[in-house]
Amino acid sequence: MSRKITVAAAQIGAINRDAPKSETVPRLLALLREAGQKNVKLVVFPEVALTTFFPRHLFTSQEELDKFFEHGEDITQSPDVKPLFDEARSLNIDIVLGYAERTANGTGYNTCVYYSASEGRVLSKYRKIHLPGTKEPFEDPKAINQLEKRYFTPGDLGFKAFRAPGLIPDAAKKATAQSGESTVGKGDPILGMMICNDRRWPEAWRMYSLQGAEILMFGYNTGANMSHLWGSKPMTPEQAKVEALFHSRLVQQANSYMNACFSISSARCGLDDGKYDLIAGSSIVDPEGHVVAEAKTSEDELVVAEIDLGDCRQGKEKTFDFARHRRIETYGLIDKQTGVIEPELL
Repeated sequence: MSRKITVAAAQIGAINRDAPKSETVPRLLALLREAGQKNVKLVVFPEVALTTFFPRHLFTSQEELDKFFEHGEDITQSPDVKPLFDEARSLNIDIVLGYAERTANGTGYNTCVYYSASEGRVLSKYRKIHLPGTKEPFEDPKAINQLEKRYFTPGDLGFKAFRAPGLIPDAAKKATAQSGESTVGKGDPILGMMICNDRRWPEAWRMYSLQGAEILMFGYNTGANMSHLWGSKPMTPEQAKVEALFHSRLVQQANSYMNACFSISSARCGLDDGKYDLIAGSSIVDPEGHVVAEAKTSEDELVVAEIDLGDCRQGKEKTFDFARHRRIETYGLIDKQTGVIEPELL
């Protein structure tokens, strides 16, 4: 069954530390309007898309730090960001937006939301679970820090797949399904969200694919040269950037294939403040692991592709027919152990 939809990754280039949201949001709006001209129905924006990637910096002022966060329960009513949601509604384009969230009790989360244009509301919220980096900055003053563990709490919403209306014409609905009729692969698209480092963890992908996810969406801010986090293997900055981009592509392509789903990744990239380099590589990958569209620059760029969710069925029903082939009685360590415990020495 053909279920076609035109989707896009809205890559965002450099954003400096002192750039206000009022300067950044118009850039997102420009990409959204370009998407409207190209009949796109779903746009994925990057992780923490409204500001520079502030967790690289150590803040001693809570007031200064809080400027990077969105406050309040409903992001669609934030004065800084409301124009983006209003334009999405006007253009009838669903969007995924990543931002730093500060809750009423003061907890910080690295968050993204899925906004449905046809519904005029947020359908789903995700909070990043796999926080990388350290809580304290490195002693080396030349190190590039990654202080997400300092500023954010691990997400508490889990990996919850959801359906989005208005994207596929004639999608099967509960009210019109005939008794005994199989509606598998015929309904509104099943979607899931992750953020940045989550894409490196196969457990996250598998949690969604066990719910039938057909499109997984995630934004990222990935350093081009994070040698203090990666280890002691000597590499030039150029080699490190190539390696970072390779790994970003690798996990997206491999997991899209192993979970028989499309994936859309959107980078916040470029050279922030003239010295903090982030990789680009925003891409759309099909259920066979092939890149069908990829960014050509490290600047603001809309990456567009028409995809057919019917292409998910081969992997879901044949190669990786979970119901027939998974052996859950053998996977006990997956949810019982975090760190590595080696076998005893010989």
